[in-house]
Amino acid sequence: MNAVTDLHDARFAFGKNWADFLESIDQHRIDAASLSLHELLSGISLSGKTFLDIGSGSGLSSLAAHLSGGVITSFDYDQQSVACTETLRTRFAKPSPSWRVMQGSVLDAGMMESLGQFDVVYSWGVLHHTGQMWQAIDMACQAVAPGGWLALAIYNDQGGASRRWGKVKRAYQCLPRPLQPLWVAAIASLYETKFAAARLVSGKNPLPFQDWRRKRSDRGMSVWHDWVDWVGGWPFEVATPDAIINPLIKRHFQLMRLKTVGSGWGCNEYLFRRYQP
Repeated sequence: MNAVTDLHDARFAFGKNWADFLESIDQHRIDAASLSLHELLSGISLSGKTFLDIGSGSGLSSLAAHLSGGVITSFDYDQQSVACTETLRTRFAKPSPSWRVMQGSVLDAGMMESLGQFDVVYSWGVLHHTGQMWQAIDMACQAVAPGGWLALAIYNDQGGASRRWGKVKRAYQCLPRPLQPLWVAAIASLYETKFAAARLVSGKNPLPFQDWRRKRSDRGMSVWHDWVDWVGGWPFEVATPDAIINPLIKRHFQLMRLKTVGSGWGCNEYLFRRYQP
C-alpha cells in the first residue's frame, strides 16, 4: 500500500531521505558538522573518549566524532540509515576498530544494557521520533557513564503550533508516496514565502539564498532534505526546556549548555554532565 492507513504504526522513512542526502556530502559539509559538534559539546575533547551516537542517520555526526579522535558506536533503528552510516564510514574514514556501526533501537533495554556506558552520549533530533520519547531519554541517560556527557536536541514545544505541525506530518503519512514530495514542496513554499515577506518588512533582501547557505553550514545539512525530514518526520513529540531539564537534574545531571529556538520551531540543544550524588 502507498498510503498509510494506521498512523499508530506509521514511521517516516528517515533512511531513504539520508540516502539521497549522502550524494551531497563533501568536505565542506563534514567541516560544518565537525564545527557544530564541537560547539554543542562546548569544546570538549573527544580524543580517546567513548562516544555513542543514538540514531546516527546519515552518519555525518559520527564521522565528525571519529575525526575528532573518539571511539565511536553508531546505531539506528532504520536499516537504511545504518547503511548510510556504513557508507559514510567507508567513504571518508580509514578502516578502524574505533568506529562500529550497528542496527538497534534505543527502546531495546537489553541492547542498551549490552552496550554499557559511554563518556559521551549524543542524540541530535532523534528521540522525539521514537514514539516513546520519555522512555528513550531515560535509556539515553542510563548510557552515560558517571562524569560523562549527554548531548541532546529535542523539538521545542510551541503549544498549539506544535499540534498543527503534527497534523501536517500526519497528512504526509496518509498521502500516497508519489504525492509526498509535492506536499513537502507546498509546505516549504508556504513558509519560505512567509520568511521572505518577513525579511522584506525588516528591510532585508527577501531572497532566501543567505539563509540556505547558513543551513549548509548548520551541521552540514541541506535545505531540501531538512524540509523533507521536518514535514514527514513521524512519530513526533515535543518538549519545553523545563520539561527536559528538571527531570534530568533530579537524576544527577547538571545542565552545562542550553541553546533554544525561543518560541520558534526546531530543536532545542542541551548538554548535560552526569555527576556522582
